Amino acid sequence: MGEIRTRSLGSLGLLVIISYIQRKFYLHDARDICLNLNLNPSQKMTFYQERTYRRSCLCPHLASFNARVKETDLWILADQDLTAQAVQSISRHRRVLEKYLEENPQWGEALTPLPPDPYAPLLVQQMLNAGQKAGTGPMAAVAGAIAQAVGRDLLEASPQVVVENGGDLFIASNQDLTIGLWAGDSSLSGKIGLSLPRALQPTGLATSSGTVGHSLSLGKTDAATVLAKDPALADAVATAMGNLVIHKKDLKPALNWAAGIKGVRGALLIAGENLAAWGEIELVRI
Repeated sequence: MGEIRTRSLGSLGLLVIISYIQRKFYLHDARDICLNLNLNPSQKMTFYQERTYRRSCLCPHLASFNARVKETDLWILADQDLTAQAVQSISRHRRVLEKYLEENPQWGEALTPLPPDPYAPLLVQQMLNAGQKAGTGPMAAVAGAIAQAVGRDLLEASPQVVVENGGDLFIASNQDLTIGLWAGDSSLSGKIGLSLPRALQPTGLATSSGTVGHSLSLGKTDAATVLAKDPALADAVATAMGNLVIHKKDLKPALNWAAGIKGVRGALLIAGENLAAWGEIELVRI
């Protein structure tokens, strides 16, 4: 199934993915995309927090733009500015979800898996399926599900699309990418990254944190990152995996748990100076 690797990196400061100059991350290769994977949004779609980490992201070869509707705030990369199309897509998918939540008010409050609903809209079914696999409520998958829905809509207008929704990503490009990792106050934050080859795309990549931000988390990880083809699944599993880590000794069991979920390609945990990884996770340095 793949080897679980754990390592205490101590004060090693040379694991650098990008150069830090004047509070900006500059890419060494124009083909690389810097995405600081921060935190998942609140499980209730009623809280907004400015995502200042986006100011550190530069990508000269693709158009970069924001699309926001109510609490949904996406940062998007594409071959051209598709703001209008993105806003329309967000609005459409939000209406679907809001209508379902209005008809099923208990659904949005659930913290445990709910049964399938074959009559629900596709977006809702994806969230339900992700929650069932991860052992979470369906709203734990909402950011990843929205990122994927909007991303797939935009692929009709651009062959390359990256959608970031508070640390939950839908990634579809025609090149190998490097993804920078943000892990709160850990000394590893902003100094390591994940290599994401073209062969793994399109894919989802999600990061949850128990020490940073407003997301509901029961764990103590600075970053819990999951790679899965389904962004909704990546989102839900990242949340659940992070909840399992309270002490250093929990890192390996948490990864073992994630490794057993069908559809998960890889996982990474950072807690202070400790890092553990499993699966198709390739850490890079420059």
